[in-house]
Amino acid sequence: MERAVTVSRMDGKQSGGGHERRLFYDKCGRYLFIASAFLMTIIIFSIIFFVGRQGLMTFAEVSPLEFFFGAQWDPTLGKFGALSFIIGSVATTLLSVVIGAPLGLLGAIFLAKVAPVWLKNIMRPATDLYVAIPSVVYGYIGLMILVPFLRSTFGTTTGFGVLAASLVLAVMILPTILSISTDALNAVPRPLEEASLALGATWWQTMVHVIVPAAAPGILTAIVLAMARAVGETMAVQMLIGNTPQIITSLFTPTATLTSNIVVEMGNTPFGSVWGNALFLMAFVLLLISLGMILLIRRFGQRRV
Repeated sequence: MERAVTVSRMDGKQSGGGHERRLFYDKCGRYLFIASAFLMTIIIFSIIFFVGRQGLMTFAEVSPLEFFFGAQWDPTLGKFGALSFIIGSVATTLLSVVIGAPLGLLGAIFLAKVAPVWLKNIMRPATDLYVAIPSVVYGYIGLMILVPFLRSTFGTTTGFGVLAASLVLAVMILPTILSISTDALNAVPRPLEEASLALGATWWQTMVHVIVPAAAPGILTAIVLAMARAVGETMAVQMLIGNTPQIITSLFTPTATLTSNIVVEMGNTPFGSVWGNALFLMAFVLLLISLGMILLIRRFGQRRV
């Protein structure tokens, strides 16, 4: 009897020690995640602070009115009007999302609710594969195929412009919208769809009025991520948009974006010069535009949901 009591006490001590060890590991894991999140926050804010501080030094020699509302960009003559680049970035991003978001959502509905299992097993890996394709490949294909097609079809002078860049960007953001939207649609509880069909709604009415609204937060997340990629894309846009500092008057007007102008001129500017600071300011404006678009679409999504 005494031996049994002793063994029981030893087992209790061992189990208690194992529980304390698991609690210790949980605390260590929690502190590690907190430290990682804190470190990432510090890094992000440091980048924003450095870019913003260096960019705002531009206003020591260039007025804000000239930079934000001037359309003349000629650093050799001291002209630093970035309005054409800002308009080009916003127009290219919005047009690519307008083209790519409906196509991506329709493809997600097909994959989530229509396609058979064997086709899903083929299309999902194929969709994810598109993300791994370098942007310069998209740009080169657009340069060799899309630009001549637009030039011959619409009778334009060059074929470069916002339309060519936006079409390629729409293809580039499709995998993001398609993948995340498919997961959001699959996460909608099955009883919601069954209840709608049981009440007499058609499959399409159920999809439009029940499934898609229920998956709206995930779909909006996909669109936000797609916009973030579109507004920050550089190489494909630089190869297709024309790289001309002028305000767009049509979809075929050669223009430039903030990213394309930065990548073209960054190698020719000494650090600390007005020209270099102006490029840093353009990068800071690009961050603010991305943040504004994300906040706007999230607020719109909250109202709809």
